Amino acid sequence: MSATAAPPQAPEVPPVVSLRNVTRRFGADIVALDDVTLDIRAGERVAIIGRSGSGKTTLLRALAGLDTGIVGELRTGSRPAVVFQDPRLFPWRTVVQNVAMGLHDANGRKAAEARAAAMLAEVGLAGREDAWPRQLSGGQRQRVSLARALVREPDLLLLDEPFSALDALTRVSAHALVTELWARYRPAMLLVTHDVEESLLITDRVLVIEDGVVIHDRRLDPERSRRRDDPELVRCRTELLGLLGV
Repeated sequence: MSATAAPPQAPEVPPVVSLRNVTRRFGADIVALDDVTLDIRAGERVAIIGRSGSGKTTLLRALAGLDTGIVGELRTGSRPAVVFQDPRLFPWRTVVQNVAMGLHDANGRKAAEARAAAMLAEVGLAGREDAWPRQLSGGQRQRVSLARALVREPDLLLLDEPFSALDALTRVSAHALVTELWARYRPAMLLVTHDVEESLLITDRVLVIEDGVVIHDRRLDPERSRRRDDPELVRCRTELLGLLGV
């Protein structure tokens, strides 16, 4: 009897982000990233936490293609999009025009703005397409920034402390929105934050960086409770705060 052939193995999907021995120096004395090796896979939600000056934002800028001084091997998303702490909206353009900026629709500007309007509806801003940025609250402006990032269908969503300027209630709403939109579009996601609890609520993998070195890489159960008072979340928060010296 002939042996049954084993089913063919599906080819392994390469990671969206791949860093090998990546270093970034500023001058002779400052090492912002020190020999960092890291993979982020498609659909993975990762947070990076650390003290001010630890290298968090330098890493995000490198992945966004905004830093050309990197040494080492770096492969990032083919369609990265960034949401900054400051929404960075153009005040002389309407909300829908801000979201449509950079969209190249074969059917022209009106088609691009129609796509932008649909994305605004997804972030809860239907009917505000023709508003000016100054007419929106801080939370609404950050929603516009998120819509502008996601309308381009990124394979890598980079979030640089996007919630830190929001009040507590608006921040809770923004957390829920990002979680909902990630579940819908499934980009790889990297969140830079100072807030340990925020990292545990939104992501499933937490990196701790210190002096440009990733000193801890913690993977979490995606199906775990996201309640702030959950004992496992509290235990993880305490552990991570300890690594940060808090």
